[in-house]
Amino acid sequence: MTDIIERITDGLAGAARDAAPAAADGELTPYAAPLTVPPVLRPDSTDVLRETEIALRPTWVRLHPQLPPTLMWGYGGSVPGPTVEVRRGQRVRIAWTNRIPKGSEYPVTAVEVPAANPNPSTEPGRGGVPPIADVAALPAWTVTHLHGAQTGGGNDGWADNAVGYGDAQLSEYPNDHQAVQWWYHDHAMNVTRWNVHTGLYGTYLVRDDEEDALQLPSGKREIPLLIADRNLDTDEDGALNGRLLHKTVIVQEKNPETGKPVSVPFAGPYTTVNGRIWPYAEVDAAWHRFRLVNASNARIYDLVLIDEDDNPVPGVLHQIGSDGGLLPRPVPVDFDEALPTLTVAPAERMDLLIDFRALAGRRLRLVNKGAGQAPGVPDPANNVRYPHVMEFRVGECGTDDPFELPEVLSGSFRRLTHDIEHGHRLIVLTPPATKGGGGHPEIWEMTEVEDAEQVELPADGVIQLMSSEGALKTYRRTSRTFNDGLGFTVAEGSYEQWSFLNLAVNPPVVHPMHIHLADFQILGRDTYDVSGFDVTAGGTRAPLAPDPATPVPLPPNERGYKDVFRALPGQMLRVMGRFDGAYGRFMYHCHLLEHEDMGMMRPFVVMPAEAMKFDHGAGHGGHGGHGGHGG
Repeated sequence: MTDIIERITDGLAGAARDAAPAAADGELTPYAAPLTVPPVLRPDSTDVLRETEIALRPTWVRLHPQLPPTLMWGYGGSVPGPTVEVRRGQRVRIAWTNRIPKGSEYPVTAVEVPAANPNPSTEPGRGGVPPIADVAALPAWTVTHLHGAQTGGGNDGWADNAVGYGDAQLSEYPNDHQAVQWWYHDHAMNVTRWNVHTGLYGTYLVRDDEEDALQLPSGKREIPLLIADRNLDTDEDGALNGRLLHKTVIVQEKNPETGKPVSVPFAGPYTTVNGRIWPYAEVDAAWHRFRLVNASNARIYDLVLIDEDDNPVPGVLHQIGSDGGLLPRPVPVDFDEALPTLTVAPAERMDLLIDFRALAGRRLRLVNKGAGQAPGVPDPANNVRYPHVMEFRVGECGTDDPFELPEVLSGSFRRLTHDIEHGHRLIVLTPPATKGGGGHPEIWEMTEVEDAEQVELPADGVIQLMSSEGALKTYRRTSRTFNDGLGFTVAEGSYEQWSFLNLAVNPPVVHPMHIHLADFQILGRDTYDVSGFDVTAGGTRAPLAPDPATPVPLPPNERGYKDVFRALPGQMLRVMGRFDGAYGRFMYHCHLLEHEDMGMMRPFVVMPAEAMKFDHGAGHGGHGGHGGHGG
């Protein structure tokens, strides 16, 4: 018998649509509704052949007490979907079943507004711009990716393998992984940015004995926090109507190569936490554990914990885990010069502990601090219209809490080094204006050129790099779009270093890069002088060289296992990981969903090393190929 997660809604079609009146100035009141906690689903493991069904359904959600219910799509009929919890090694099968009826209204209104429009992306409402009809006509076409999971390519949620109403995507997850927070979300080709916007996301926890031994806060003191920014449409009189609005700003009215407008990724004014706008959480005066994931399309949050007077609260927040599980040691987050904010990019996860013991009766707020502005103050220049995220209301009385922060979290953690035998890959992230890019940034896979002296520069797709030791290497682009020929074939069980060179410095663009299947460690970041890249020619006119005078320290909270890493402008990001535990065809991509949908995604294949010996070429770059730069 299949377990079905029943719909959990704040209101259904036909239910009462009454809402508390909005403030006189039309603004929503911060911290007006309690934080909701998604239901927990623990799949039955007595028989691996018995799948658990998680059905995707339409649902009505009250995002804020001053809004009418909002039409959304949710896993199990809730937004976010249920928190799936399993033990390490507990193999489960999940049937992600599409129960969104044919002809259902698409829950997101999408518009692209001109840059000169007085109604920018972080203003609610469309400002008179008509909706994009092709988005309104989208069917419920969905595929679920369990982000971070080590599972075969057939279970991974390949973007083209989306299903329609009545069909199920049956995926099997071995869960043979150290304790970790993964998350699941829609990954449908071309439309991920809108499908996730509808509410199709949730979190997934793997438990193990090492985590149990730490006796971390649990039960009601362990709370998932899925944060995501959203925008809302308005009625003719300017009142918020609760309708989800995906509004982006056009930076190029008509690209000469594609004939289509080019817009920047989405940034909304309202931050939702667990599907509610600016909620509050009532907590005990004790230690609490928060499992945070940034489920936004593109917003990078710079989080600060402040008090009632908008002053940072030092010494109470600690990060104990990242994307791939527990950190070696706790990292204090004191909001000082060393770690001024808790920066979390789309798809990154953070395992956080907050010590509320000395804060009884206080109200603390988690806010999004834009670059350079004071905590709790809007920063329009950085698309932060409202800094509010959520409020913690600490109980008046202290409670008996025996928990003590351990000095060591993961005794099993081992740091990866260059001493490990590994292959290299070089990936270049281009500026949007690069020749042939259609106005969008691209992923270029590069292969070293053997006869570099015969290459006349600048040349389209040719990059020259100078090492810190003065060695010159020349690389030629071998792919730039998702549908170009397969480039990377990786031997299962092998280690690889992937280096991402981000050329987007004017304007600066941060790309949170995600590689499916494998856990990685960041080896480091190096500042590069990228002025020698000619966007018009599509290649370098002078070698790009590292700048040893500008070192980039690796923050302590980025020294664990990760599967999302911020590739910063004008830097080379170097990561190393092992591709083990599964075979098949996977993807890597920028996790700004608008970039992913517009081509910043590439496939790769993992197969047995023994089978790779029979490869006949066909453009495959095997393990240990000429893809890398640096040691």
